This record gives sequence, structure tokens and C-alpha cells, in this order.
Amino acid sequence: MFRNLLTRLFGEEPQPTRLSPQDSELAIAALLVRVARADDRYGRDEQSRIDQILARRRGLDMTEVIEHRAAAEMIETEAPDTVRFTRMIKDRVALEDRLGVISALWEVAYADGRRSAEEESIIRLVSGLLGISDSESGIARQQVLEQLGKPGK
Repeated sequence: MFRNLLTRLFGEEPQPTRLSPQDSELAIAALLVRVARADDRYGRDEQSRIDQILARRRGLDMTEVIEHRAAAEMIETEAPDTVRFTRMIKDRVALEDRLGVISALWEVAYADGRRSAEEESIIRLVSGLLGISDSESGIARQQVLEQLGKPGK
């Protein structure tokens, strides 16, 4: 199943096709993992935040969440560089979902309570590649910080 998703995501298709909702969520989850791993500290806080995001976005139970995160971790390892990976997601994920993806990335970046230049840098790169402006990303970041009780950080 996951090998098929990798082929659909990263295979050489002349016209990229939209992913199923489940495959789309796995690709997005892999991007969440990539951000979490950007600072070389992929800990329980970030894993837990990814689990919460997956449960919230897809209404999954904890067993399904753990399976999805494990699949996302494998996909992230196999995925090409961030630019190609993000462009492939952009081509296959609906525009209306992309701002929600950026908010989820900021949630993961701040999950461990540390501000990481590496994580922030990758989110800024991904935002641009997904067609989200710096100001939209900044607003999403501020909203996440307020939800986490860390305004203005």
C-alpha cells in the first residue's frame, strides 16, 4: 500500500493526478515528519503533536493514528529533497487545504517548546512552494502560538 503511494507521489506521471483523501493525508503527514526532523531532534512531543493533527484532520482513532504516523515516517525517509517533495504535494493536494497544512507545520515546529531556525526555515520554504504567502504563513504561525499560549514568540 505505502509503496504504491510512493509510486503515485514520486513516479514519473505526465499529468499528476489528485490523491485520494487518505493518500493526501499520508503525504501531508510525511511533510509534518520532515519538519519535525529538520532540527535533528524528533522527539515524543513532536510525535504526539503529529498524532493529534492526524486525529483531528481525519478523525482517526489512536491505532490508526500510530499506523499513519509510522507510514509517514517511512515515506518521509524515501521522499526526495524538500523542494521536489513539496511541489509533488502541491500538484496533488487541493489549494483550500494548503493553509491548513502550513498551520499544522507550525504546530509541529513549536510542539517541543523550542524555537528552531531549521524548522522555521523549512516551513518558510514549504509555504512558498505551496503557494502560501509569507504574510499568510505568518498569520498562521501567530494563531498557532496563541493556541499554544505563547503569543508573540
